Amino acid sequence: MLSIFLAASLAFTSEDASLAYTTAEKLVAEHTPRDAGTRRGNIAANYLLDAASATGADVRRDVFVARTPKGDRTFVNLYAELKADDDAPWTVVVSHFDTKSGVNCPGANDGASTSGLLVALSDALFRCREGRGNVMLMWLDGEECMDAYGEDDGLWGSRRAAKVLAERGCKVAGVVCLDMLGDRDLSVFVAKNGTQSLVEKALAAAKNAGTSGKVSASAVLVKDDHVPFLDAGFPAIDLIDFEFGSAPGMNDYWHTDQDTMDKVSKESLETVGRLVVELVKMLAQG
Repeated sequence: MLSIFLAASLAFTSEDASLAYTTAEKLVAEHTPRDAGTRRGNIAANYLLDAASATGADVRRDVFVARTPKGDRTFVNLYAELKADDDAPWTVVVSHFDTKSGVNCPGANDGASTSGLLVALSDALFRCREGRGNVMLMWLDGEECMDAYGEDDGLWGSRRAAKVLAERGCKVAGVVCLDMLGDRDLSVFVAKNGTQSLVEKALAAAKNAGTSGKVSASAVLVKDDHVPFLDAGFPAIDLIDFEFGSAPGMNDYWHTDQDTMDKVSKESLETVGRLVVELVKMLAQG
């Protein structure tokens, strides 16, 4: 009876962290580059769809065309809906999977780490319905801008996803954006431009998960995939490690060829996974 109870308890384990890491590792090794709205990006989406579907989740593609500085491009978002209660609001967890164009960037931490983490979260959430409510996982294309962020440059996938949620009339408890969270020297910042009640819940979740030493509120405004959800009226936050570099406080690996898997650790992915699972449980409780 004890083993059955443990299996039914929602948790993020070291085995989940290993799945997150190996998924990210293969994404980088076999699907680099995967720039927004490109054929290789489409192939990378297919890989993530297969990886997430293997956990038992029902994953669907959303293919859409959007204007870019380089003309119209075709993008692919992936959605996995893990429903537990027909009447409960959704907790939405998102990551982008595309790489920065024109800079020969593998995107191991910036995109791959959190995309792999979502696959592992899919596995953990599929194993257990108890206490998690309804969770929607989104792998988003087109976070990276081509020239400079604007109406037709960058955040294509999140703008599309926010529109889809709004058109469906989805009740949303919170949108949690994950970005650059595989860094071996992990410092998770909750960006200032987020819904304050969610910021407070994220900090409380970190304390409950025993990860508060790695998580703090930031005074920095971040342009990331949570912004279109905020603009659409959904509560949203951004969890990001924006110190990804060769020395403390630096970010010199970001958007370079140095963003490689040797900079990513399973331990960091486990820390973030535990934090997100705790936050999912808190949002399910209302």
